[in-house]
Amino acid sequence: MTKKSFFILFVSCCTALSLTSCSDPDTNSDSVIKSVAAKAKELKKQTDSPTLAELVDTYGELGLVDGHNHDASDSQYRRSESMWARNQVAHVVLFGDVSEPSAINTDANSWTAYQSNPELYIPYFSGFDLHDPSSLDVVKENLEKGYFGLGEIAGASTYSPVVSNVLWKANDPMDGYLPQIYDLIATYKAPILLHIDPPNGEPVAKLEQAMSEHPDTTFIFGHINAYNTPEEIDRLLSSHPNLYADFFAGFSVFNPEGGLHPENFIPVIKKYPDRFILSTDSGYGLEGGEERAIEAMYHILHLLDDPRIARMIAQDNLMNLINAQPATSTQMKAIQGLGTKTGKSYGEKLSKREAGIILAQSTN
Repeated sequence: MTKKSFFILFVSCCTALSLTSCSDPDTNSDSVIKSVAAKAKELKKQTDSPTLAELVDTYGELGLVDGHNHDASDSQYRRSESMWARNQVAHVVLFGDVSEPSAINTDANSWTAYQSNPELYIPYFSGFDLHDPSSLDVVKENLEKGYFGLGEIAGASTYSPVVSNVLWKANDPMDGYLPQIYDLIATYKAPILLHIDPPNGEPVAKLEQAMSEHPDTTFIFGHINAYNTPEEIDRLLSSHPNLYADFFAGFSVFNPEGGLHPENFIPVIKKYPDRFILSTDSGYGLEGGEERAIEAMYHILHLLDDPRIARMIAQDNLMNLINAQPATSTQMKAIQGLGTKTGKSYGEKLSKREAGIILAQSTN
C-alpha cells in the first residue's frame, strides 16, 4: 500500500468517526519510542558516523517534519516527493518565494500541492505587501481558505544575498502592518515564520517588542541557529514563551560557516524540548542540497540521545501548532455544503487540518 493510499484509508476511517480522534498514525505511541530507542542503541554500538540510510532506518518511525521548505518555487516539490518518501519525511511546511510579488504565484503552488496531498503538505504563504493595508485582507482570506501559517516573512534583512533585496521586506518586525497582522493571526492560532538577520541588535530588539506586545501570537524565528549562539537562543526562549525556534540543522551540521559543532546546541534543545522545530530550508547553501539537509536533521535527532525528545523535535512541536488551529468559518460552510451533497455528517467541531483533508479529498 502506498503512503497516499494509506492516508486516504486513514482519513476515511476518521471521517466515519466524525474525526473526533483523528491524529497522525502511531507516531505518538510508546511502542514507537521503544522501537527507536532499541535501534538507536544498536546504531551507536556499530558506528560513530552513521549514514543517512542508517539514520532513516533508526529514526524514520518518528515521522520527520520539515518545518521550513521553499520547494513551492518552480514547483520543485513535485521533484522532491520521491526523496521525501525515501527518507521518511512525513510532513512538509511548504511555501516558495519570500515577501515579494512572485510569492503570490508560489503561494498558489503550495496550495496546489496541498490539494494534491493534504497529508504530506502544510501550506504557508508570504505573498503580501506588509506596508499596504490590503495585506490584512490577504492574510485573512488565505487563513480562512485553509493555509496554516505565514512564512517565510522577511521581518528584517541586511546580509542575506536573497532576502535583503526582496521588495516587500520589513525594516524590522514591528514595521508596516505587522502589528495588526500579529493580532489577526492570533485569532486563527496561526504561526508566523520570520526571517531576521542579523540575529542580534535592533532587529531582535524589535522582535522582542513584538513578542511582548502580542503575547497571543506564535512567532517562529527562522533558522535561529544561523550565525547565532546557544546562549542567545536560550535567552530568547527563556524570555518569550510565545517563541519557537526553527532549527536549520544543515547549517550547524554541514556548513563550515555554522561551526560544524552541532553538539553545542544540544543542551539548549533539551532545555526547551517543546519549542524547537527542525527544518531543511530546502538545503540553502549546502553542498548536496536538500537531501543533505534532511541528513542533518536526522543527525540532530541522533545527537539528542533521547527518543522522546527526538519525537518532539521531529514532529510533535510543529504538528501541535497545526492541529490546534480550528476549522474556519469558510471551511465549515464548504463542509456543510458537501454534507448536503453527499448526505454525510462530518462533525461540527473540526480542526483546520481535519476540515482541509475532507475538502481536498472531496475534489480528488
